[in-house]
Amino acid sequence: MKGSTYRRCSCRDPKTGKELGTACPRRNGRNHCTYSIRQELPARENGSRRSFARGGYSSLKAAQADLDHVRALLGLTEGDDPEGTELIAAMLAEVSSEKAPLPEVEETRRRLNSGQDLIGSLTVAEWLDRWLAGKRIRKSGLNRYETDVRVHLKPHIGNWRLDRLRVSHLSEMFTAIVDANAELVEQNAQRKAAVAELATVPWKGAEHRARRKALKTAIDAMPAIRRVTGPSTRQHIKATLRAALNDAIGQQIITFNPAAHVEIDSVRKPKALVWTDERVAKWQQTGEKPSPVMVWTPEQTGAFLDFVATDRLYAMWHLIAFRGLRRGEACGQPWSETNLDTHSLTVSAQLVQDGWEIETSEPKTDSGFRVVALDDDTVDVLERHRKQQDADREEWASAWVDTGLVFTQADGSWLHPGKVTDLFERLVAASGLPPIRLHDLRHGAATLMLAAGIDVKIVSDTLGHSDTRITRDIYQSVLPHVGKKAAEATAKLVPLQRKAEAEEAARKTEKVRKKAERAKKAQAGSKKKAKRKKPKP
Repeated sequence: MKGSTYRRCSCRDPKTGKELGTACPRRNGRNHCTYSIRQELPARENGSRRSFARGGYSSLKAAQADLDHVRALLGLTEGDDPEGTELIAAMLAEVSSEKAPLPEVEETRRRLNSGQDLIGSLTVAEWLDRWLAGKRIRKSGLNRYETDVRVHLKPHIGNWRLDRLRVSHLSEMFTAIVDANAELVEQNAQRKAAVAELATVPWKGAEHRARRKALKTAIDAMPAIRRVTGPSTRQHIKATLRAALNDAIGQQIITFNPAAHVEIDSVRKPKALVWTDERVAKWQQTGEKPSPVMVWTPEQTGAFLDFVATDRLYAMWHLIAFRGLRRGEACGQPWSETNLDTHSLTVSAQLVQDGWEIETSEPKTDSGFRVVALDDDTVDVLERHRKQQDADREEWASAWVDTGLVFTQADGSWLHPGKVTDLFERLVAASGLPPIRLHDLRHGAATLMLAAGIDVKIVSDTLGHSDTRITRDIYQSVLPHVGKKAAEATAKLVPLQRKAEAEEAARKTEKVRKKAERAKKAQAGSKKKAKRKKPKP
């Protein structure tokens, strides 16, 4: 196919407005004209001609380089590949009309061989929509992805072409999110201050009524209280984008994942702390928890279980406290997977929240499917619970909802996990014990197992963790007496001269004290003996 480079003068006749072309008197002047290229492309299916044309080159060398580039792209397809030839021709025609940069030859070859669009016009927003539509995961997880995409990713980077997304674009996005947080904090503070001021204005009196009306108008004009996008949420946004881009790499749409290289603030997970006497005393004074994650001592756990002994869901609190089931796992545990004869239960289902709606689901991970051993006391508790449930079934008769679950509402229907949490918090408050979350009862079960000397692998399997490091990092809050015992055992391993000398001096002092004590006793005995032998007058 024909192709050429040529000089072109864009000067126009001032009278007619037409280009002068070769008639321009300055045409042969140095640096006056620019160079252009034209390359004939394969004809369209209807036989009409098309070509690639571009001008404005400052030198013949630059024009020739682009012409060679166009010919190299045309050479990617063989003569017996009419479909590929048409795709290349259509791509070059579009690039020519839009004056877009010529695509790289090797990148075009890769796209052509993998059946992708040759022009990378797919935007980040378009890809995220396609990616979400293809996800086959639990609804709650999909909703979390959708929120990240809708609230953060699309507004900030949705218009970028997917193949041109860079680390710098993501850094700018997270900087913008942090800046927006600062604005939210200020707006929330202003609204709270206005609401607090409104509460102090009396209702009676024309002046006060006018002031209240003005404040209400100002409050209505303010943005509603909104949550900031914290470090944990930002990490999740990054993880969502990284997963979406990894799938794009897997489909050979892109070759680089910028989300894997952007740096954002790390999330420091709170460590579980035990409610020691000192921490309880401070909480009673200030009302503040030392950590978001708090664990009861064995005595406090026992006190709570004694307090709720008559509660209808006592067996659930007992099971979570001793065996560490998650809230959703306990709510979704079926009797068919609870074998009290073999002292075990199999975790194979759970109830999860989607907003306020609940649905049944399999465990989130493979490690969530597990067999949990039951102690004799827990088996007895579950036996009594089953007898009570049988009595409830007879009382409700035909109105009984047969879900087959271990823990249900009074009529046999599903327990709402959110309502279970609310009930637990009310029971803790009524007990007078220091506050913990329902999930912290699971932390406590892990702590008790570790304190009892149970191997961390067994603890990890019981809790349904995929890795023992998770168990060590999150749940291994050491109880005070366990830590003291470990500290003493460690100290005894290191021989210290001063310590040995001090112990030797203490032994000598104790020896002298005992010798003096024996001598004193012997002297006292001699006096008594002499007194008894003294003749009476």
